[in-house]
Amino acid sequence: MLNKKISISLAITILMLAALACNVVLPPKEPLTAATAPSFSTPAMGGIPQTEDDVPRVSVVDAKAAFENGQAIFVDVRSQGSYAAMHIAGAIFLPLEVIEADPAGVPLDKDQWIITYCT
Repeated sequence: MLNKKISISLAITILMLAALACNVVLPPKEPLTAATAPSFSTPAMGGIPQTEDDVPRVSVVDAKAAFENGQAIFVDVRSQGSYAAMHIAGAIFLPLEVIEADPAGVPLDKDQWIITYCT
């Protein structure tokens, strides 16, 4: 039982670390702190980053804290198979292709801090 909990914790930690490789962060309603709150404004497409360099990053510590406090949601943008094999507990599955095809039609609360991960 203890080994299973350790394995799950390790898997979640690894996934969260991998999230740093490719995540999109929309600003939370109320920032965690002035120092850690991500901010950006991209004029095109209502603030949606247009290039990988425009995508703000969030630390694993801040992402985990925001998720645990209900200030953020995790969105897994990988394939269905990858999501089925392993994902962060509580993460929503929404393939990147769906988001890219119609960003405005994404069925998520746009006022919520949305943290995506893909690796």
